[in-house]
Amino acid sequence: MREMIGWPGGCGDGIFSPGGAISNLYAMLIARFKMFPEVKEKGMSAIPRLVAFTSEQLSYPLLLHFIMIWISPAFKMFHAFNYRGKMIPSDLERRIVEAKQKGYVPFFVSATAGTTVYGAFDPLVAISDVCRKFNIWMHVDAAWGGGLLMSRKHRWKLNGADRANSVTWNPHKMMGVPLQCSALLVREEGIMQNCNQMHASYLFQQDKHYDLSYDTGDKALQCGRHVDIFKLWLMWRAKGTTGFEVQIDKCLELAEYLYNKIKNREGYELVIEGKPQHTNVCFWYIPPSLRHMEDNEERMARLVKVAPVIKARMMEYGTTMVSYQPLGDKVNFFRMVISNPAATHQDIDFLIDEIERLGQDL
Repeated sequence: MREMIGWPGGCGDGIFSPGGAISNLYAMLIARFKMFPEVKEKGMSAIPRLVAFTSEQLSYPLLLHFIMIWISPAFKMFHAFNYRGKMIPSDLERRIVEAKQKGYVPFFVSATAGTTVYGAFDPLVAISDVCRKFNIWMHVDAAWGGGLLMSRKHRWKLNGADRANSVTWNPHKMMGVPLQCSALLVREEGIMQNCNQMHASYLFQQDKHYDLSYDTGDKALQCGRHVDIFKLWLMWRAKGTTGFEVQIDKCLELAEYLYNKIKNREGYELVIEGKPQHTNVCFWYIPPSLRHMEDNEERMARLVKVAPVIKARMMEYGTTMVSYQPLGDKVNFFRMVISNPAATHQDIDFLIDEIERLGQDL
């Protein structure tokens, strides 16, 4: 996995964790330790006020991590992103300068490769330039998008991941590995061990008869852990990298098929114009009663109710399930995410027809 990211010779380290939230927490802890190793023994009172930056499109557990890591809310959220949900590097740099002027110490930037809602990929090369300029740890949350590294057709979307200090990659998402299977990968070998190890000699004896590099327990936050690697190893042996590539390419092709079917279809409006970067296709279904209304508050007040009702009917009929959510100033819209390579064009056609059947009377 580290070789696929592009780190020379697959250098570095890694650990499997219960999910992307914990993998991202590992990254933040290691970044803090890298800049202020004394925090391990002296605590937060011994170091300056820290600040971390991420997009408003972040996964919500990062907010929990800010609360868990800092005694006081000494952090700053980074909200600038463009219409496709991508972080804007120039605004990131401006916010970093502002934070430093206010006495904060920037230590962590979390870019995203495959945001939860839009499936957006941040411009990693430009973000890495900013991080290197200010000597800040760059993390890439590729929990959702990391699987695209398996695809020769789509891996360009993660260009610049090789310049990151750490990467989260969840095989239990796009690659279809059963839950739970998430990896935190770190470019610098040894730093994870130094950050987390507690030298519990009753568990991690240094005079064992085998190679101690296989004993990963003292670099993990957990004591008891699942053997999460086994599922991924077995699937990789069975499918091969090419097999994963085929299934990932198919899912993205199905997303493009859905996009092409609805982009000019009556009753559908895309949340973001242009072909989706991942398998996330975000759209509104506009019932006949709303199609000729002016785009005003009354229309929005009615449109916000459409997706929840159709979703409820989907579940009552048991025919299909598609997520919906609001985001920012956008009222409830459908977010169709395709991660099942067994799906077909006929399934996509059925989905479109079913949404129209369930929502035409609204």
